[in-house]
Amino acid sequence: MCAAEAAESLLRSEETFSACLARINTIVLKPLLQADPHEQKGKDNLKLLLLLNDRFHALWDLTEENHRTLKQKFSISPSLCLQDLYILWKGDLFLSIYIQYFVTFANCVVVQGFEQVAKNKSEFWKTHKTALKQFLADFTSETSIPVALHTVLHKPLRDHVQQYAVILTRLSEAVGKCPDQELVTSVAKQYAKLKSFISQVLDEACVTKALWKSLGNKLAEWLCVPERRLLEDSKNLPVFASVGRTNRVLLFDDILVLIQGNNCQSFDLKLVWVDGSGSEKPDPENRHALHIVTPEEVFFLSAKEPRMKAVWQWKLNQAVRQALNGKRDFPLWGEAGEGSEPPFHRCFKYIFRAEGRFKNAAYEGEWYWGKPHGKGTLKWPDGRNHVGDFKEGLEHGFGICLIPLLSEDKYDCYKCHWCEGKMRGYGICEYGNEMVYKGYFNDNLRQGFGILENPSAKQPFQYTGQWDNDKKNGYGVWDDKDRGERYIGIWQDDHRHGQGIVVTQSGVCYQRTFHVDKMVGSGILLLEDDSVYEGNFTSDLTFVGKGKLTFSNGFTLEGTFSNKSGQGLQTQGILNTSSDQQDASITKVQLGLDEFPVEKRWQGIYDQFLDFLHSGCKEEMEESCTGFHIQTSKELRKSQEYLFCQRGSEDVSGKIEDVLEELVQHRELESLQCYLEKAFKSSLHPLGKLLKALTFAFQATYSGIGANKHLLNMAQEEVKYYAKKIWEFYQGLLHLALEQKGQSLAKTEDGEKSDLNAYGVILPLILPCFYPELFMLYMLYHEKEDNLYCQGIVDLSLFPDIKLLEFLDVQKHLWPLKDLTLTTNQRHSLIKDKCFLSATECLQKLITTVDPREKLEILQKTYEEIESTVSRVVERDYKLPMDDLLPLLMYVVSRARIQHLGAEIHLIRDLMDPTNKGGMYDFLLTAVESCYEHILKDMRLHQKESWYVARDP
Repeated sequence: MCAAEAAESLLRSEETFSACLARINTIVLKPLLQADPHEQKGKDNLKLLLLLNDRFHALWDLTEENHRTLKQKFSISPSLCLQDLYILWKGDLFLSIYIQYFVTFANCVVVQGFEQVAKNKSEFWKTHKTALKQFLADFTSETSIPVALHTVLHKPLRDHVQQYAVILTRLSEAVGKCPDQELVTSVAKQYAKLKSFISQVLDEACVTKALWKSLGNKLAEWLCVPERRLLEDSKNLPVFASVGRTNRVLLFDDILVLIQGNNCQSFDLKLVWVDGSGSEKPDPENRHALHIVTPEEVFFLSAKEPRMKAVWQWKLNQAVRQALNGKRDFPLWGEAGEGSEPPFHRCFKYIFRAEGRFKNAAYEGEWYWGKPHGKGTLKWPDGRNHVGDFKEGLEHGFGICLIPLLSEDKYDCYKCHWCEGKMRGYGICEYGNEMVYKGYFNDNLRQGFGILENPSAKQPFQYTGQWDNDKKNGYGVWDDKDRGERYIGIWQDDHRHGQGIVVTQSGVCYQRTFHVDKMVGSGILLLEDDSVYEGNFTSDLTFVGKGKLTFSNGFTLEGTFSNKSGQGLQTQGILNTSSDQQDASITKVQLGLDEFPVEKRWQGIYDQFLDFLHSGCKEEMEESCTGFHIQTSKELRKSQEYLFCQRGSEDVSGKIEDVLEELVQHRELESLQCYLEKAFKSSLHPLGKLLKALTFAFQATYSGIGANKHLLNMAQEEVKYYAKKIWEFYQGLLHLALEQKGQSLAKTEDGEKSDLNAYGVILPLILPCFYPELFMLYMLYHEKEDNLYCQGIVDLSLFPDIKLLEFLDVQKHLWPLKDLTLTTNQRHSLIKDKCFLSATECLQKLITTVDPREKLEILQKTYEEIESTVSRVVERDYKLPMDDLLPLLMYVVSRARIQHLGAEIHLIRDLMDPTNKGGMYDFLLTAVESCYEHILKDMRLHQKESWYVARDP
């Protein structure tokens, strides 16, 4: 058969079929649609018939179009080619329309739609019964109207599909080898599949229809849906369920049903998993069992023979797979479904019904073997919802949980890590009362390090410290912004309990023992005028009982104090006026050093990072232990959100495998310093996260109200300890990285070597994070001396250069007079700020850096500039002896006018690399310190002389 012969056969077939469809439409379909049902069942049936009518007309229109096209092409030329055959080039469209029609027709069959129509319009069909005879070759007077309608509406169409298949089969055999042979063969196979599909659809519809008739009215009403098809019945292929008194198992194309008397239990196939491996057995003696897993029910289907088990397993898997795909196979049980099993990982929505924490909750997301597993959302009817990661049916990983408050339209919002259904690890909670908690949880309770803040205008506060069992326990800092007070100390069960320091906005601070928020025993009270009281005092800072008051001028008052109403402060004791200068150990007393050992502070921060290290730095634990990145509200960002969560430009990868790889590559000192500098600036790197956490803890303690000179030593040793712990953490990461590569550290560091690395490598890199608060404490601590020093500098600045050099006993042959360029009417004796100018400008750079190492380098450059200037003056290399250096350095210091030189000197001394002690840097620092002390000494002598003159006029 050539293309022209095929087209001619197709034209005749389409012409005949089109005429047949026209008669069916007139004689059958139009009368069917004229029904006017009143009951709901009849209305539903009419909707199905209307849909069938739409499908019928779509098929008729396609047939007419194909007929017209072929007829038009024949009128132009009797010799047609394969490109003129629509059933080839529009094969998918033909198949789609026929499939839609027969599926809709089968739906009508399932719900006994033709029986119902025949019953409703029985008189009409009795009078028109002979009209149906023309469509039925075996029509007799005994043929029922429903059977006749059923046959008329499917047999002519089914026969026409057969004609398509025959024409295409002959055509594929006749075309031989040509470019279009593959297309013709493929389309012919598709029409063969369509024949099989139609047969299967009709068979399934008839079997399902028979089932509805056999079931009781109650069960049939529950289960009967036009689109639902019965795939297997335990009455036909015996299988027994382990659930209750199940006496029948039905497998449909969308659900699995267990019938128990007049009741039934159904399971959506999208959430049914079938395990036939035998790993789970109801009875060791019964090896032919299928393990069925659903979200809330697990049971077994047991067969007597392995063949029966295999058939049920295959049909269940195919039904589940097709339900997940949202469409049946084509053909229904053909090659498309053979051998393929449904995926274990799925995505679907389900509402839990069984008793438990999830009762009535709707879960939408990923599943694995009957349990939420992966990303998903849980929503309860009361407004609770959880969005995040799940594992084996429980919240596990990062998640956001909203819990509505019953009394008002507000929510508690938890953004944190979960483990086995409970909050565990780092998280942020925004409570409905406007409070915010950022820190760690364990079993849904605040545990470890955390920050609780209430930013509201009424009672603003912030707690930064340790939590245990959802309460403040251990070392912590409470900032009462309303009262202008900060408590630094020990807590127990949400109460100040133990040693504590209170710092006030006015500058007063005191250290006491607290018992359930009340002060007990004696303490030390440091007043803003540098007076010091040691003894007992009340919460309003009134002296009571025995005590000793040391005034700022050195006088002491020791005795018993009382404060009677209306009489003011009274005392009985001894006033000592023998000392005219207060002991520095009293005026600059340091608090908290013994009471709060540095290794006991912020243990909660270190513990989490060490847990991460001890876990082998598992990626799934990183955010839980070290914090995560989230998008937050403006209010949350204002409250120092970048504790762990700030994002920025990242030069260092945050993936832990990349971190470990890079650590091994940067072990040389210079390379390591560059790498660590980038790591500390990164909000993704574990070291960067640790530094940010420590920075926030430091700021919470020593910034603002906490800027009190009596806390300097606490702060200074804390920063040093930070460097030590960060170095330990770095060493732990490096050890793990080398271990994973099968290598090991060359040798383990001893404590002294570790400390040297911490101070030499880590401290200079992290100091900028703490410098503003730390240097403020140094300035406050040395405020009196620096003020006195500044007065001395002012006095010295009045001298012209030559007069100052002479005053300081600088030898004249070292004076750089050539540098004093004179202008009109000037004399050498009037020039200021010109001698040793390069050294002066160099020393002034001391305040431009925070790194003690760089500050020491500036001192050395200053010394070199002085020597260079002197060498130029004497016109030879000249090494300054100490007797010449100190006067010259005194000159440069006085001209540099560094306002807080005392604070700078002591900061350098306290934080310099221990390896520099006893060397050149140490010598130069001592020399500058001597100049500073010399100026102070002169000013003190001057003050003392002035005091005696004023006392003895």
